[in-house]
Amino acid sequence: MNKIKVSIITVCFNAEKTISQTIQSVLEQDYADIEYLIVDGASTDNTNQIIHSFSNSKISAFSEKDNGLYDAINKGINRSTGDVIGLLHADDVYANASVISTIVKEFEQEKDLDALSTSVEIFKTNKFKTPYRVYSADQFKTWQFRIGIQPPHPGFFVRKEAFHAVGFYRTQYKISGDFDWLLRAIKIHRLKVKYSHFVSVYMLDGGLSSSGWNSKVKMNNE
Repeated sequence: MNKIKVSIITVCFNAEKTISQTIQSVLEQDYADIEYLIVDGASTDNTNQIIHSFSNSKISAFSEKDNGLYDAINKGINRSTGDVIGLLHADDVYANASVISTIVKEFEQEKDLDALSTSVEIFKTNKFKTPYRVYSADQFKTWQFRIGIQPPHPGFFVRKEAFHAVGFYRTQYKISGDFDWLLRAIKIHRLKVKYSHFVSVYMLDGGLSSSGWNSKVKMNNE
């Protein structure tokens, strides 16, 4: 039986304060068949120097200007060669060293599974000691899209072939591209998704969609 190859994509821009933790959490995974794509948006700080300080054959990094977060994610997907894709943002880390091996077991056990939605713990600081909130994937119901609730995007692992049906992230959205893609994948194209309480990612609070009142207004408008 062929082993499942996993592509992990990290998109970053001026992430010198957190990128090393993110990279380390990927390299510590106990699953062997991983390719790690780091898509940098032409950072002006020390992000690229930090990335290139890691000498590892799993890492494929490139830096160029992009048209925002979702354009950069699409670039990573296009360059990926794995069977399953996961997104890990530049200020997040995997919860432990066996996250990817646990994800792979789920896909191996259910051959017709299109995606696995896992839970995320959210932290106030990148010490990742005590979470202040658990974003539970297994509590999600499809009707919740109607009120602006989605499964936790950083904990969503999907077969690459699903992008042929659903399409890529729409770059006209600056904040809500993940909501739009998940809506299309789950509600419109009806991918077979398993929702799990398993915590895969420790997420640092303060992303694009959670940074103050203005971002909430923009997200709702989109």
